[in-house]
Amino acid sequence: MNVLIVSPHPDDETLGAGGTAFRFAAEGKNVSWLNITGAEQDSRFSDEFKEKRKIQLKKIEELYRFENVYNLNLKTTRLETYDSSDVIEKISAIFKEAEPEMLILPDYNDVHSDHKKVFEWCYACSKIFRFPFVRQIMTMEIVSETEFGSPQNPFYPNYYVDITDYMDKKIQAMEIYDTELAAPPFPRSIENIKALAAFRGAAAGVKYAEAFRLVKSVV
Repeated sequence: MNVLIVSPHPDDETLGAGGTAFRFAAEGKNVSWLNITGAEQDSRFSDEFKEKRKIQLKKIEELYRFENVYNLNLKTTRLETYDSSDVIEKISAIFKEAEPEMLILPDYNDVHSDHKKVFEWCYACSKIFRFPFVRQIMTMEIVSETEFGSPQNPFYPNYYVDITDYMDKKIQAMEIYDTELAAPPFPRSIENIKALAAFRGAAAGVKYAEAFRLVKSVV
């Protein structure tokens, strides 16, 4: 099975589906990663941060050993300024190359505008008559964004992946993104990432789990 994880920003793939990526790869699935934004073309980031981010991304790719890695390098927090038709064309080309049977996307109710836009673009690329290989679409829970979504449509997971055997690898990956971590009660802390996995695990009857919202499944 070909799986494509789409992250609005580097670290979202690990926060939302890091354990799942490690488990799926261990099971023989072809896991690829599409990241939408980057610091390279953004003048708001210092040269020091840009160099640090390059090192982080290299380490992440080496740790996960993704089948394919794609990066659009769009400007973060500026996705609403891009022409949607142009970006959809780029994403469509990646879908055609990767042929994902399963798409893992940011949730459409996440508070961050970038997350909403990425879901919108990717979902537009999932039309069955254009991309018949896409058989399953689910959204991931990205701590610090998903829990702050609109109360009108909160994240209620209906798909769980047992990541008990891969929790340490998820934490190892997240520690690479040390620039994104802080001490509790900050949501993106190692303690709170593990707490969320334990909470979702309790709902699934396992020690640690990642939770998803299944949007579409064709069987």
